[in-house]
Amino acid sequence: QVQLVESGGGLVQAGGSLRLSCTTSETIYSLKVMGWYRQAPGKQREWVAHTSTDGGHTNYSDSVKGRFTISRENAKNTVYLQMNSLKPDDTAVYYCVTLENFFSSKVTSWGQGTQVTVSS
Repeated sequence: QVQLVESGGGLVQAGGSLRLSCTTSETIYSLKVMGWYRQAPGKQREWVAHTSTDGGHTNYSDSVKGRFTISRENAKNTVYLQMNSLKPDDTAVYYCVTLENFFSSKVTSWGQGTQVTVSS
């Protein structure tokens, strides 16, 4: 299992922006499909977005498409989630994940999560 460490969460007003980061010391990071999940209070975890090993392909849930952008810097072993036009419904714990492959929803590693709270 890959150790993943998220940062960048916090409190923001509706319409604002945040950027989440996820880093790992894993030497084969560049071979991993990376993504983000989130879990809102009282709800199940849901997939948000993921990116291919080279960052050339991305996929987003309909709820965040057009507002969130996932990217990665393999040289820094880091994946980002830029979140714009935030809504109160985006309030959740956000988890960085590795996925089995780009076409699979199977998560192979989870980070510890970072809280994002959007106030109305």
